[in-house]
Amino acid sequence: MISFNTIPASTRVPGQMIEFDASRAVSGIAPIDNRVLLIGQRLASGTTPALTVRAIADASEGITRFGRGSMLARMISAYRKVDRYSKIYAIALDDIGGGAAATGTITVTGTAANAGTIPLLVAGVQIDVPVAAAATAANVATAIVAAITANPDLPVTAAAAAGVVTLTCRHKGTVGNAIDVLQNYLSRAQVPTGIALAFAAMSGGATDPDIDGVWPVIGDEPYRTIVSALSDATTFGKIKAELDSRWGAQRMLESVAYLAKSGNTGALTAFGAARNSELVTILGIGDSPTWEPEAAAIYAAVCGFYTAIDPARPLQTLPLTGLIAPVEATRFTRAQRELLLADGIATYTVDSGGTCRIERSITTYQTDALGIESVAYLDLETVTTLAYLRATLRARIVSKFPRHKLASDGTKYGVGQAIVTPSVIRMEIIALAREWEAAGLVENLDQFIADIIVERDESDVNRINALVPPDIVNQFRQFAAAIQFRL
Repeated sequence: MISFNTIPASTRVPGQMIEFDASRAVSGIAPIDNRVLLIGQRLASGTTPALTVRAIADASEGITRFGRGSMLARMISAYRKVDRYSKIYAIALDDIGGGAAATGTITVTGTAANAGTIPLLVAGVQIDVPVAAAATAANVATAIVAAITANPDLPVTAAAAAGVVTLTCRHKGTVGNAIDVLQNYLSRAQVPTGIALAFAAMSGGATDPDIDGVWPVIGDEPYRTIVSALSDATTFGKIKAELDSRWGAQRMLESVAYLAKSGNTGALTAFGAARNSELVTILGIGDSPTWEPEAAAIYAAVCGFYTAIDPARPLQTLPLTGLIAPVEATRFTRAQRELLLADGIATYTVDSGGTCRIERSITTYQTDALGIESVAYLDLETVTTLAYLRATLRARIVSKFPRHKLASDGTKYGVGQAIVTPSVIRMEIIALAREWEAAGLVENLDQFIADIIVERDESDVNRINALVPPDIVNQFRQFAAAIQFRL
């Protein structure tokens, strides 16, 4: 007796009744939907209120919704330059009223002996300041303010007094302290003779907004790639707690969070060593002039986009488009990068053309639940592969057996009945594992078949329990050889 989904068992009106059943319509494993959520601060000029999720098409929409020069608008622009295809959503935080905005100064002295150009780099953006011959320090300071003001997408405002330019971050909070203001970084142009500039780094930014208000708003929406502009210890802890909940067996939302932090080796290793989450990855950008929120967006865009194509393929050597390389003298050495990777900080290298490329994208996971050192979730690719295996396993069971009855093996039910047994589910999981193998996600299928357990629950007659033991593929990271030469 065939099990129908909508056709009643008893009806007297003559005619034909034909239904459709899509449970076997789709074969293969589904592509990954890389839904992205960007979290950052907004400006009052933005049209979208704080803690409101909005789909974002392009950078211009980010400006309209969150304010020109805002942290979130700049993150959207940086992300879209890398990944033009993923679906982006953004949610804004307001500055804390009692917070403080970071400030820095450029002190100008002297008089220009000749006309020229002062090349500045503000938050990774080249600003060329024209200087006329005989310009005084006050004239030059005014010119710097004019050049900065002419670029409303910068995250700072500028004002001049008595030859001193004061830069103020548009946002309150600690992230403004990471804005770099540099001279002659990307340009060989020389400051006009007679003029000197002295820089005081951005500092004094304090009191970041609380990210906890984001979680009730996004609920159980399946954001796969989450980017946080904030990377302080408190925010990290709150992100970890939320992602632990999202990844749990009840919610099964495979989200990974991406952060970026600047600083020297000591600062980064100290921060990384105190963190421990397989669901958060932090790129240590060192002395890169790129602002931390934008660096996080760039890193997330590369990792999210390419792991959606193949979650197990290594991310090493992929370009971090838009991330400005530090000058050679301050780039991390191999020994320093070893230290960073040992303490949960992802690393990049710089090629001969000045392009930053991912070296190893690790998570902050370092110890297991007992505090014992573990590499189980060391690499981001392990996490993204496991996420995909779970998602496809769940989808397979739901699509193939949506309204099935459950019976024990050996039950003699009629052909066409919507009944499933443990052995049927076991065969379906093995079939799925063969597809995983064909896609290059798992290996050692014989071991998988030998070790898989599918059985009926002893206490709940409506439940099947399964032990699924995939041996996930690894990444080709190192090659070692001994050249035994002859003369």
